[in-house]
Amino acid sequence: MRFPFPRLGATGDAAPHPSATQPPPGADIEPSADAAEPGDAFRCSYPREVLELLRQLQTAGSPVALSAPDGSSLSATLLTLDADRERLVFDVEASSPQLPGLVDSNEVSAVAFLDSVKLQFDLQDLLLVRNQKKCALHAALPQRLWRFQRRAAFRVRTLERSSPTATLRHPSLPDMRLTLRVLDVSASGCALLLPNDVPPLPLGALVQGVRFALDTDTRFDGALRLQHVTSIAATDAGARLGCELQALEPSAARTLQRYIDGTQKRRRLLALD
Repeated sequence: MRFPFPRLGATGDAAPHPSATQPPPGADIEPSADAAEPGDAFRCSYPREVLELLRQLQTAGSPVALSAPDGSSLSATLLTLDADRERLVFDVEASSPQLPGLVDSNEVSAVAFLDSVKLQFDLQDLLLVRNQKKCALHAALPQRLWRFQRRAAFRVRTLERSSPTATLRHPSLPDMRLTLRVLDVSASGCALLLPNDVPPLPLGALVQGVRFALDTDTRFDGALRLQHVTSIAATDAGARLGCELQALEPSAARTLQRYIDGTQKRRRLLALD
């Protein structure tokens, strides 16, 4: 079985969770035959731990980004976890044009977030069940999952007075061009402000040709992998769209790092004032 997970260190999500190598009390402890494989420190293969993390995901109602190698992707919610039958049931949008390609794929990756932890696992044995009101995607319970700590890279809040933006095309509506406010940024990712009146962006999608303008001296192009959406508490401004930076040229990466260093220094000076 293949596991299409990112190489360790490729993104800021690759720092281990504090308990990544420690099973929970009462877990089934058995040495893994492939314990020396890369990624072992981030792998959860103890049955009780896998079930507990999936139950937390179900309780939180967090969006789960499903994606296939052919580029098909959509957002789902974990509705049911049946440990006895070893099955998961996801709520999916029946009208999504990405759904048929995803179901036909035998290699689907799922990504979700629990607070500061990123979960990633494979889904197999997919079955789509429809009725008059809902559409549900059934899958086999994963035997293992990977857990990464988010934001290992230093992240800074952007300065509002410089009006930092990211300009991109809506993945589902190519004719719609969006200019979104950049809320914070690191060397490996950023958060964008998604207004309420913008159609939802498909989680897991890779958006090419993104133009960043963080200030008058910091402009560069790159790609974004849309990772997760969270509401902004106590405001009607919209939602926070968490993204992973990809395909940055070395010169763009250096420009971004200079911006991060400079913004950190300016915020320290403002705090002293």
